[in-house]
Amino acid sequence: MRDMGAFEDAVTAWAVGGSGGPARELASLLRVRAAVLLEGRSDVAAVDALAARRGRDLAAEGICVLSIGGAMSVGRYARLLGPPGLGLRLTGLCDEGERDYYARGFANAGAERDDFFVCVADLEEELVRALGVARVEELVREEGDGRPLQTFLRQPAQQGRAPQQQLRRFLGTKKGRKIHYGRVLVEALTPDQVPQPLDGLFTVL
Repeated sequence: MRDMGAFEDAVTAWAVGGSGGPARELASLLRVRAAVLLEGRSDVAAVDALAARRGRDLAAEGICVLSIGGAMSVGRYARLLGPPGLGLRLTGLCDEGERDYYARGFANAGAERDDFFVCVADLEEELVRALGVARVEELVREEGDGRPLQTFLRQPAQQGRAPQQQLRRFLGTKKGRKIHYGRVLVEALTPDQVPQPLDGLFTVL
């Protein structure tokens, strides 16, 4: 059975120069109505985790949550999925440093220019700040990464950095770690701890 994952694969293939036919066919078949454009797979993991926490099945609702492989690709994906292409409702989440890419990409595609949400630094920083350093360190130990964290913190480059910055950097030091903790940190949030950009995203979905 074809599902939202197949649609996401078809869109990704289209974005790198393939045919748009499969994506169009699947969009109709699956009744896709909206696309959430995210910079990377760790952001997808966080959004999926929060959806599960809130009892929502985004795929069943016709919402595609898509990693676009970096903010510089947002214009291309917005054109393919927004008004010039499939006509889907567009939203997304990005880092503060990438705001202009999203604003320009959405505007050039005829989508709502500000219908996306911006993290202060990035989503990991938002989650660490929301949970607090002590709680994140506890979660890291529970996930079996306590020793690697202590080794990382002893590195000269980490001396003098604020604990929040150290943890944020640690999450990106090993392939797959940011994706794993994107889910773990969101699952640990209490309802009133959800960072505003992530919570805001769900208000428009």
